[in-house]
Amino acid sequence: MKAIVQYEYGAPQDVLHLAEVEMPVAGAEEVLVSVRASSANPWDWHFIRGEPLLLRPAGLGGARKPKFPVPGGDLAGTVERAGGGVTAFKPGDEVYGFGHGAFAEYIAVNQGSLAPKPGTLTFEQAAAVPLAAVTALQGLRAGGIQPGQHVLIIGASGGVGTFAVQIARHLGATVTGVCSTPHADLVRRLGAEQVIDYTKQDVTTGAASYDLAL
Repeated sequence: MKAIVQYEYGAPQDVLHLAEVEMPVAGAEEVLVSVRASSANPWDWHFIRGEPLLLRPAGLGGARKPKFPVPGGDLAGTVERAGGGVTAFKPGDEVYGFGHGAFAEYIAVNQGSLAPKPGTLTFEQAAAVPLAAVTALQGLRAGGIQPGQHVLIIGASGGVGTFAVQIARHLGATVTGVCSTPHADLVRRLGAEQVIDYTKQDVTTGAASYDLAL
């Protein structure tokens, strides 16, 4: 199969290459997914560059070179095969989620890291969801978000921020989003009742009045 590979750390344009590699084999609790779309996150660039150095021994990293040659995490695609212990999915199911090695035609992913792809989303749209959305949800949960709270979301127009606005609103919070002038309308459409333009107003003014800041 074709995949984007790297065998050393460095700038993406210097170390990423298109190559033919062996197709992964799905384990008992894994499914083999035919990747239809993937997305790139800062998470990917950290491991591609191998920076900061403390990331190298964690997760995907190796001290001197990448532990796994195929980068990429977010994915959306179709189940090609399912391992003997898989109960959640079958061949032909459309899924999205997070794995290790998504910049390839196929990837083996644990069934617990996938979810059925909503029919209202394209593969490209679904592939942009997993890491950013889960990061936003984890942040809000760690902050102990509760219905009725007033939540301040800094970077509300970014990848994590756009999901944080929507999730916080869905959980019953009143949301104030912080962004720049061109993105104010977007943040309002996502559910923020108030928007602070950080190019015109000090974000820290009145910060103590918020129940949670993310």
